[in-house]
Amino acid sequence: MGLVQTILIVFGVIAIAYAAAHFKLLDERVGDGLSDFVFMIAAPLLLFRTMVTADFHGAAPWQLWIAYFTGVIVAWAVSDLAIKMIFGRDNRAGVVAGVSGAFSNLVFLGMPLMLGVFGQDGFTILSLIVAIHMPIMMAASITLHELAMRRDGVFEGDGHFALVVLSFFKSLLRNPFVLGILAGWIWRLTGVLMPVIADSLIQTLASVAGPVALFAMGMGLKKFGVSGHVAASLVMSAIKLFVMPAVVLAAAWFIGLPPFTAKIAVTSAALPAGVNSYLIATRFGTGQALASNSMVMATALSAITMAFWISIVTHIFG
Repeated sequence: MGLVQTILIVFGVIAIAYAAAHFKLLDERVGDGLSDFVFMIAAPLLLFRTMVTADFHGAAPWQLWIAYFTGVIVAWAVSDLAIKMIFGRDNRAGVVAGVSGAFSNLVFLGMPLMLGVFGQDGFTILSLIVAIHMPIMMAASITLHELAMRRDGVFEGDGHFALVVLSFFKSLLRNPFVLGILAGWIWRLTGVLMPVIADSLIQTLASVAGPVALFAMGMGLKKFGVSGHVAASLVMSAIKLFVMPAVVLAAAWFIGLPPFTAKIAVTSAALPAGVNSYLIATRFGTGQALASNSMVMATALSAITMAFWISIVTHIFG
């Protein structure tokens, strides 16, 4: 399947779901239910099966992680500075801006896109990023938010940070993605072959993760919508869609990532921010409109920018 055709299909599903929600053909609770199915069952099973069966030879995980998270650090810092220096927001809003400019939608949009454009090998490399992405991003968000509260003079007490850290680790160990990845690695280390019936069952459920995730995402975009001042969100979207993949591209080239791995790293970095940025903003009680606007606008714009970046990496890395 060609690149343009794949992107049209991916964003076509999102558009159909958005229209279904907009014209009230489906209740928004349907979107919530589909999101729960992907989050709790389909995506964790897909990640579990990938960890068990994939051949990671040549994926260069440490180099991949260094290249990708170099882009995360730069995009986060630029977003933080931009929201504070250009738009005069406080340090806590800077954390939300950082999340909006650096937290890629690797699961709901990344999974189906990688499978469609690069196949199972591409998804295998993506799963190496997913394996550490959420824990690192959540830990960074919590830590930087606590520091921002101190700087803004609204720190809630000496014991607050310890409670937040404890809550983070508890939620992390209950996260279905983390559990799916850990279970997959544990099974892989045992060396036991997956029973045929179990593998077929898991594959049946996991195989629908991509299209269902796209549909749930489309309905979610209608639910969140765009409100308030959009200029700051456009800047965050531009940083996410252009600055971050450009930095990852430079880092991948400098480090000497294998060509196929480099293509996956840059494409992953070019993904728009997902719902996690909004959830983090809601948890912190600031920047909800910024996160929501950035997510919706960046997702819409990424229909064009994804084709641009995939074409660039294909030209550079073959």
